Amino acid sequence: MTTTVKTALLSVYHKDGIIEFARGLVELGIYIYASGGTAKHLAEAEIPVHDVASLVGGGAIFGHRVVTLSREVHAGLLAQRTPADEQELADLCIPYIDLVCVDLYPLEEKISKPGVTLAEVLEKMDIGGPTMLSSGSKGQRIVVCDPKDRMPVLEMLRSSLPFDAEFLEHLAAKADYVVSRYRALTAIYRGKGTFTAVHGHQVAQCKYGENAWQKDAALYSRETNDSLALDKFKVVEGTPPSYNNWCDVERLLQTMTHMAAGISAYSSEQPLYFALGAKHGNLCGAKVCGNPAIAIEDMLKGDPLSIFGGLVMMNFPITEKCVQSFSGVMLDGIIAPWFDPVAIQALKRKNGKCRFIMNQALGVPHSHLSLDNAPRFRYVRGGILVQPNYTFVLDLADIRIARYGPPTSVKQEIDMIMAWAIGSTSNSNTITLVKNETLLGNAVGQQDRVGAAELAICRANRSKHALAGAVAYSDSFFPFPDGPETLIDAGVKAILTSSGSIRDQETIDLCSRRGISLYMIPDTVGRGFFGH
Repeated sequence: MTTTVKTALLSVYHKDGIIEFARGLVELGIYIYASGGTAKHLAEAEIPVHDVASLVGGGAIFGHRVVTLSREVHAGLLAQRTPADEQELADLCIPYIDLVCVDLYPLEEKISKPGVTLAEVLEKMDIGGPTMLSSGSKGQRIVVCDPKDRMPVLEMLRSSLPFDAEFLEHLAAKADYVVSRYRALTAIYRGKGTFTAVHGHQVAQCKYGENAWQKDAALYSRETNDSLALDKFKVVEGTPPSYNNWCDVERLLQTMTHMAAGISAYSSEQPLYFALGAKHGNLCGAKVCGNPAIAIEDMLKGDPLSIFGGLVMMNFPITEKCVQSFSGVMLDGIIAPWFDPVAIQALKRKNGKCRFIMNQALGVPHSHLSLDNAPRFRYVRGGILVQPNYTFVLDLADIRIARYGPPTSVKQEIDMIMAWAIGSTSNSNTITLVKNETLLGNAVGQQDRVGAAELAICRANRSKHALAGAVAYSDSFFPFPDGPETLIDAGVKAILTSSGSIRDQETIDLCSRRGISLYMIPDTVGRGFFGH
């Protein structure tokens, strides 16, 4: 479509770049109205601008708090290009506003501040801005609500080509989205749990969902400042990640951040390198040590059959020195803070089937790998389930933990923390076996606990691991002592579990007779169910 833009209305919170944008509009002969703060900012830069209060009958009121909520502004944004509407605008001396550039006060930051009051939230709650965006969208104007869109819009205006109708519709949709998300913030805050909402914009397209017939799968960003959010991960080589790949990235992040949080109590000044591997949403390899190459090698040896075609995540760069550690293993993806181009060249697969995914935030000291604190949502038919995130971090010094049997070494306690971090971020029911900071077997998603114990041992034996001296973690209590007995018979010397069974004493007595170290935390405190 071809349209002559004559009048623009600017009202922005983010002033960076607005001078250049406004100057570009003026150079195109566009008449600018602006709200008080924006008008002052532009006037100081010697840009011709007119305070929107001059357009409003009676001027600004309530200390400039009510200006743009006027029929003159919204008539200029909602009038249609018809002879009747244009004549009515002329009779009322109201200009047709072709372009509206508005961005909003960062209300989410205000609401998220500890101790914020309702009065403070209401004071910063923008009414005029969202209303102008809604009117501009409904009126099919050029609507700019994102500072990143200012220069592309200016380039479109400068071009002699017809306006890009698809781009303009995208801008209008974005404005509707921004207003919807903004309005939801106060609804959630004021509703105190009565209301919720999920908003996001697409940042990655997946070939399909979990199955090939589930088309139109995509990753959406909720626009957080979380440096470990999935939208902050960049594919530097290989094909786009699949839906299942993204699920594995999420699970690896949960495990790595929990492991880092738990182990931080034992770490020295030396950096610790984490190497984790997952397949179909559960850990099948993990190693923590002071050497990157060894971390990769031992992680991949954890369960070689399961890691085939899986994803691995490290908190250290993948350099040329790491390449040999991946020898003979086929992976769908490698996730790290940084990649040496030589390493990518050596490790990539034909047709880009191995994705190299980078996020520099993974490279911070392990004690700074923050847990995800945002509420978790799950679709259920006709609605959504909402729960707090998995933020419990096991502290073996917790006085609520009951200890039985021989004392444990620091090394065993670190193995317990590793096993807890892996098992409590795997699909329950889970039994996890760890020895020498290395995952030996992870039995997930079992309906009975003794079966999970048998499966964990089977996986460890299949990979030719020596179980003598290993520690075991159970994500909930043992209803019978058969599970612990199965683990002890296989060589396990220490067990971390929860208490809450009417037969807890039988488990305690068994471990006492067999000389096994037993840690029990109340099930109501430390149960590690995950991923139902």
